[in-house]
Amino acid sequence: MPLATNEAQLVEMAVIGSISQPSLRYPGYTLDDKGVGRVLPGMSGVVYNARVGDPAFGWAGDHVEPGASIANSDTAADFALHYLTCIGNRAVVMGGLAKGAAGIVTGEHARLLVDFAPDVHELLCVGDPIQIITCGRGLVLTDFPQIELKKCSPQLINSLPLTVAGGKLRVPVTMALPTRIMGSGSELNSEFVDQDLMSGDRALMAELGIDRMRLGDLVVIPDADHRWGRGYRKGAVTIGLCIHGDSVMTGHGPGILDLMSTADDCIDWVIDPRANIANYLNIREVL
Repeated sequence: MPLATNEAQLVEMAVIGSISQPSLRYPGYTLDDKGVGRVLPGMSGVVYNARVGDPAFGWAGDHVEPGASIANSDTAADFALHYLTCIGNRAVVMGGLAKGAAGIVTGEHARLLVDFAPDVHELLCVGDPIQIITCGRGLVLTDFPQIELKKCSPQLINSLPLTVAGGKLRVPVTMALPTRIMGSGSELNSEFVDQDLMSGDRALMAELGIDRMRLGDLVVIPDADHRWGRGYRKGAVTIGLCIHGDSVMTGHGPGILDLMSTADDCIDWVIDPRANIANYLNIREVL
């Protein structure tokens, strides 16, 4: 049975952005954790061969964003694009060769990330306008009001195999991330943009199985209170979503977008290798 929410009271509203051109800051080099300058692709544009469900590690890239990355050139409108858009919202191409094609929002980084079918990707062009039908801001789990939902659309919540046991919400995740490896983004508003995990210790990544993380994976961060900002609190729980790939930069790695956070003892989690939004939102089948 679906969880009770206030979905009927939510406002649906259109926002629009356009596919961003990839950019590099002069002179283009990014220092890795060994002090070596690297020039790598990653953020913005249309990424053809990295999609939700693919590995978060192993790319010859930096902060690789799967699918199409969109933004609005007007600052206030771009903030609205970020704050109103939720994971699972529907997106529609409003111009260009792919006009009328529908996609789905799968992440929020410096830009909004939208997944389209491969045949649509082939028709997309930098600058194409993408309209998102936003819904989810203000969403509440009525039986668990102490859980703050972040960037969750009703479509996402209704697609997740959430259950209630012993008075707690049980959430499937692929893995648990210790708070000590959470890096860049701790200073940011948890309603806006992700937090990177620190992946420079490759032996630790392998030991914890984090190097097997996929784009779109649901994860849990125990003892992380991300309700209003991001901090440590014993017993708190945050459920996150892997939205971009690994980085060579110190303090950076795959990006984790907050989906749920509570300071109370009301979320349990179960490890499920299939806990990926590619499966839940019917984007593609991943094992």
